[in-house]
Amino acid sequence: MSELPPPIKINPPLINSANPWASGDVDLERLYLCPSTGAVTTRTATLDGFNHDDAIHRYTFFDPSSPETSKSTNPTPQEASKAPAQKASLNTLGYSPYALIQYMQWIYKIYTTCSGTQPIKPFIISVTGTPTEVSECYTCIADYLSEYITAGHIYMEINLSCPNIPNKPPPAYSKDALVEYFRRLRFAMRDKLRPDLPRLPFGIKTPPYTHSSEYNELISALEEEGDQVSFITCTNTLGSCLVLSPEGDPVLPGNGIGGMAGAALHPLALGNVATIRRMLDERPSLKHITVIGIGGVEDEKGYKRMRAAGAGVVGVGTALGVKGVEVFEEIEKGLKGGW
Repeated sequence: MSELPPPIKINPPLINSANPWASGDVDLERLYLCPSTGAVTTRTATLDGFNHDDAIHRYTFFDPSSPETSKSTNPTPQEASKAPAQKASLNTLGYSPYALIQYMQWIYKIYTTCSGTQPIKPFIISVTGTPTEVSECYTCIADYLSEYITAGHIYMEINLSCPNIPNKPPPAYSKDALVEYFRRLRFAMRDKLRPDLPRLPFGIKTPPYTHSSEYNELISALEEEGDQVSFITCTNTLGSCLVLSPEGDPVLPGNGIGGMAGAALHPLALGNVATIRRMLDERPSLKHITVIGIGGVEDEKGYKRMRAAGAGVVGVGTALGVKGVEVFEEIEKGLKGGW
């Protein structure tokens, strides 16, 4: 086995997921300054920015136990908080309209302007693209934020699991696709033309698996080429979901089909975390990988369940959109120091 990759260090072990409420500089700074977050995850970026169409790419909140949905799409946390039973979400979103360079500039600014007000906390920069593009993302981040990587404050998450991109199935369902990403990243880490670049810890974001064969694809790819992975973020939204209005019409644009998250996803997310953690622990070459558990966590009870399932770090997505950054302080208060 080759040398182990650098671990991620997040304390407290509570973060936001890559989501629309971590899109801009104001979002990121608000999350960074929140005393209850141990790290901040950016919305998933591409090298050139995603072609966002506001008429198509929308989200809504809904109550899993009734037909009640948001009165409008893309509600703000202030609007969503008025309907606390709407704890699940559905979205037709793609990736961030902002390019990777914009996120790196924002992070650099936050570090330079906020470093005197509190201890530095890590950023997880979420990226996606082809294997070649992700390899380029790795090099760009390692170059632009080298001083913070050396200090252990920057990680890269590779989102291989968005269900909303037409004609592009999530690569994390395929061993061969995963292996190609891992090989490209290994080349980037060993780039002889840039021996000055620091080692950037990276992980992958997986979709919600529902069958043993899907887990086996992941683990087989990790065993073959993925021993340099530092963490796995599980899980992303569940695709092919539909929310209808009381009149029977899709709530979201077009056919309304999108990715579901929040309370309705929680049991499946727990199962993914528990299964992946167990399978990693059964393999000495993969035991070092940290699992970041995401899916339906909205309070300290959900946090505890996710930790009990095997998550080393817990992420919050839909509840951030419903409650705002206050959700993290609410979770910390409920835990009473029992991280």
